[in-house]
Amino acid sequence: MEQAEAALVEHYPRLVRLAYLVLPPALGRNRRVLTAHALVQRALPRGRASAPAVPDQRRQAGRGTDPGYAYVRCQVLRAALDAGLPLKRRAWPKRAQLPPLLPQVWGLRLFPRSGGADELALDQRLAALSGPARAAYVLRGLERLTDDETRRILDAVGVDTDADSDEADGIAAALAEVGAEGPPGGRGPAALLESPEFDPCSLQARPTDLMRRRQHLKAAAVAAVAALVCGALLGMPGDGWGPDGAAAPPYAKNPAAEAALDPGRLTRAAPAAWKQSARTDFSVWPARGELTDDKALLRRALAVWARPGETVQVSATPGTASGAPPGPPQLLFAGPVDGARVVLLYDGLRVVRYAEPQDGTGGAALDFARVDGAEAGDSGAVVVGRADGNVRYLTAPWVRTAVVRDLLEPDAAATPLRRSADGVTDPFGSPALARECRSWNALQLRDHTGASRLATDLGELTPARLTAGRPDAPRDAAPQDWAKTACSLAAARSHGVRAVNSWQYARQAMPDGSGGAVWVCTRAETWRGGGGRVLAQFLAPGAAAGAVAAKAEGGSACGVREPRVLAGVLWKSPAGSWYLLAAGSKDVASVAVSGGERASGNTLAVRTRQGARPTVTGTLPDGTKLPALR
Repeated sequence: MEQAEAALVEHYPRLVRLAYLVLPPALGRNRRVLTAHALVQRALPRGRASAPAVPDQRRQAGRGTDPGYAYVRCQVLRAALDAGLPLKRRAWPKRAQLPPLLPQVWGLRLFPRSGGADELALDQRLAALSGPARAAYVLRGLERLTDDETRRILDAVGVDTDADSDEADGIAAALAEVGAEGPPGGRGPAALLESPEFDPCSLQARPTDLMRRRQHLKAAAVAAVAALVCGALLGMPGDGWGPDGAAAPPYAKNPAAEAALDPGRLTRAAPAAWKQSARTDFSVWPARGELTDDKALLRRALAVWARPGETVQVSATPGTASGAPPGPPQLLFAGPVDGARVVLLYDGLRVVRYAEPQDGTGGAALDFARVDGAEAGDSGAVVVGRADGNVRYLTAPWVRTAVVRDLLEPDAAATPLRRSADGVTDPFGSPALARECRSWNALQLRDHTGASRLATDLGELTPARLTAGRPDAPRDAAPQDWAKTACSLAAARSHGVRAVNSWQYARQAMPDGSGGAVWVCTRAETWRGGGGRVLAQFLAPGAAAGAVAAKAEGGSACGVREPRVLAGVLWKSPAGSWYLLAAGSKDVASVAVSGGERASGNTLAVRTRQGARPTVTGTLPDGTKLPALR
């Protein structure tokens, strides 16, 4: 007992590492860590009597000649192999097959530090092995034992004794499964197995699912209060609490909440309301679709909106609340789309899309998008369906024609987009779902006034409006305005973007006389007002696309509040010389670079070296310093 205890204390980190490596990877890293510690802490003999030690044939100083370590190692191996056995219906589970009572950590997930590619390859290799094969691999690699010594230890822990288990493939089969090769990668077995990736004693801590934990705690508190109230009512004589007085009856219904869930109280705009209304937004969209009178479908959509179940896939753009409607919302659409029943609702602040399969209600989806303050240019279309990389839109009632334009081919003819009588477009390729930027489709809508607007899908319910020109006076963009910068729109995907403006803020003559370059600032504005994303792009002469020179998030540069920008880039001329090029908007009086170089005007070009990181600063006419965009 004393020998085993001393060995466990001295070699505890190594024993825990051994148990962690032998345990089934299917348990997950957090549970493997806790189980490994539990198995090692239970490895001591139960009585004070001396236990037969398994002889260790290694002739290495320290643990190699310690019978206490050999005994504890066998106990740990036996328990780790038992933990990987499947439970049987007609047999009591072994202790190692049950989750450990101690140690336990509540509210945290513990796991070792992540390693590199070699460690990942080794982890995948171990996951593909059986339990005895993992044990053989670890004994040979971590403990540096020979095959004969490995066979004796596996025989001692009973690998061949449980012939009915799936893990008992035999010692010979385990060694054959491991093979003679070392771990993946160029490093040796011991170096990889001793990596921090497999060290359960040096851990990182992260919280569990905080939102779900809070929901469970709230549900438990509500259940406890309800149980106390019911118990008190059952124990009361006669009529329970007695006269109600001025109190509302128990479990009284909330009229406003009930009205919000009543499909008969959904508001519907008149078909021609948009023609007389001073507003041109979603509030004047009429209710369209084949299923606008399907009370059961509308009731399900409203109920899921109010209290979505665990199987409902809920998504919301950043800054969009996903709570229940404050009152009866407005119905925009209800009908079949690509094998699903789709309902679009609007509550004055949000557009909500509910979708369920046509053959049932399982796998429903609920999507929220913020649209408060929308104007005619922002409310021209809403996504009704996505499938196979394509997108369908429901267009506004004032839209007369719809076409698809490839922004990377601005001179190509537009593709006409057929629409149903309800305003639902045919599907077309969505750039939000594409992995490569070989094309970038934009939706071009022409309304009853003849105005034409471009919008593109960025993975949200409402497409982002595309504009061009100075930020304080933008105009609706033409395809040519985005011909060389369209691929930069990928940086604005799924961020709640309302509009993206492209502004050609400077032109610069190249220092080697090879032509003129163009500087473009692209700013994505969100529906929540803040969190705009800014990219400064440099278009060299003859370049097919712009190169990102600088980017920022959340600032006011290149926007309505601060319509100015400054950026710099390192450029290699065709002759092989390196230059620092910088350009600011027209209100920049001079540009300076760290080291003393300065140029009057809003552009600068100086020789530099590859990899240089100079600081660029601009000066406004009133002397105010303007830092470069970062």
